[in-house]
Amino acid sequence: MGFIEEIARRRTFGIISHPDAGKTTLTEKLLLFGGAIQEAGAVKNNKIKKTATSDFMEIERQRGISVATSVLAFIYKDKKINILDTPGHKDFAEDTFRTLTAVDSVIVVIDVAKGVEEQTEKLVEVCRMRNIPIIVFINKLDREGRDAFDLLDELEQKLGLSVTPLSFPIGMGYDFKGIYNIYEKNINLFSGDSKKNIEETIAFGTIENQELENIIGTKAAETLREDLELVNGVYPKFNKEGYLSGKQQPVFFGSALNNFGVRELLDCFIEIAPSPRPKMAEERLVEANEAELTGFVFKIHANMDPKHRDRLAFVKIVSGTFERNKPYLHVRHNKKMKFSSPNAFFAAKKQIVDISYPGDIVGLHDTGSFKIGDTLTEGEQLNYKGIPSFSPEHFRYINNADPMKSKQLYKGIDQLMDEGVAQLFTLEMNGRKVIGTVGALQFEVIQYRLEHEYGAKCTYENFPVHKACWVEPEDSKNEEFSEFKRVKQRFLAKDKRGQLVFWPIHNFHYR
Repeated sequence: MGFIEEIARRRTFGIISHPDAGKTTLTEKLLLFGGAIQEAGAVKNNKIKKTATSDFMEIERQRGISVATSVLAFIYKDKKINILDTPGHKDFAEDTFRTLTAVDSVIVVIDVAKGVEEQTEKLVEVCRMRNIPIIVFINKLDREGRDAFDLLDELEQKLGLSVTPLSFPIGMGYDFKGIYNIYEKNINLFSGDSKKNIEETIAFGTIENQELENIIGTKAAETLREDLELVNGVYPKFNKEGYLSGKQQPVFFGSALNNFGVRELLDCFIEIAPSPRPKMAEERLVEANEAELTGFVFKIHANMDPKHRDRLAFVKIVSGTFERNKPYLHVRHNKKMKFSSPNAFFAAKKQIVDISYPGDIVGLHDTGSFKIGDTLTEGEQLNYKGIPSFSPEHFRYINNADPMKSKQLYKGIDQLMDEGVAQLFTLEMNGRKVIGTVGALQFEVIQYRLEHEYGAKCTYENFPVHKACWVEPEDSKNEEFSEFKRVKQRFLAKDKRGQLVFWPIHNFHYR
């Protein structure tokens, strides 16, 4: 298969939502339908010792939430699909926002009972700013929820979307009978044990077919015809160009837990979703079909395999091909580097790949050379832009709880800070260490990972500061700057890169 054909068959997308809308469950079922796994894990059921494939970190398995983006790749109907399952919790949003720079489209998951929630609004706003094509999946239809038209209205009003339903529910909750697939003009019937088997779809040339009453009952058939008449009258016809330009958003209904509506979503997705798109660098627009490799680091994960203490940089290939053992330019260091074991991902499972194409996510073993946002090329000086960085809002002193494990603690902190979800500061006055994060739950994750991955224990103390300001003087030898440092010494620290940081607050005391 040629280079252009390989690009055309790739679909790289993220799954985003508010916590607990069923995002990770949907990811599991997409993998199930794609034949990538034989049995889906129960994300929330502690009695079943199976967990979601994409929740590969131990803390994710225990808490039943995603705290880091995971990458899963599989083949479905000859299309190479790369899923990036993102954290939903706002305390881990920084990881999600960065991941959105590496996707070509997204699926937004909405809970049928809760509708549009706070985190969904923020994430969709970012997608719309970047014109990322969006498909909406309204989940949990086997439970009692809100009226389908009310939810469609809310998607338009709260998220500013221009929606067009491509499937529509027949009943809901206890009355849920199935889904009419508007895109393919067929009905998929729901049975209570859909977790185990999926009813065959029944094709209809027209919704007026009298056979419909025999299948779903007279009342349900009449309601469905009325609903579809309203859909046709109110919502625009699906327009693929409108979807790809971010101006129209298809909506699907289903129940990921019960495998329902997922196949319709996946079949339509691989047909309409974009193959790898061009990406803007600071210097120019880079097209996916360019011959020379370019790619950027959007995520770093420390200690992915605790047995080997490995650290992986996740690189999104934008153009060209990435080949094993071929030298590439690390633009920031202006240094050529070779990679003998680039990895393709299936959550925590990895395999070495010889060649990767635009749209693929490659894991590179890293000893500290990479930072988030770094670019790899075949020699061109190119810098990809738009990878967000957030100033911390929560700060705590970190203390060593086991003096015998100081080396492990500092190594663990050093590696975890490189992931970009927390920052380490050293106070100028007394050398104490302070960790800053965007979300408070990150402290718990750091503490857990230090103990279980590095064998080091830490405790925290409150540090009553709510923001940090980076200081970059035009002239560091300036007398005024020297005086500023002398007077404000109590409020100064250095970050991990040695840059000066000022805490703009005057009512706390160092301990």
